[in-house]
Amino acid sequence: MNENLLGIAAGILTSVAMLPQLIKVIKEKNVGDLSWVMILVLICGLSLWVWYGVLKNELPIILSNAFAVLVNSCLFICYFLYKDNSD
Repeated sequence: MNENLLGIAAGILTSVAMLPQLIKVIKEKNVGDLSWVMILVLICGLSLWVWYGVLKNELPIILSNAFAVLVNSCLFICYFLYKDNSD
């Protein structure tokens, strides 16, 4: 198997992993079961992967992790928008 295809497949799967959670939060406007600390740590880790991808000039790493940063940043914002609804 081509290494790039493996990287692209892994990037797609890990990038979209949090989309169902984001969609659920937006629909229900409930973040009671989420940890904002976990989301923040995840965003930091994903951002470091983006930086690593830039340093290595690896587009699959850059794109997949940048997308994941975007999704998790939206989830982080939703946490603070909807945290009062979870009481």
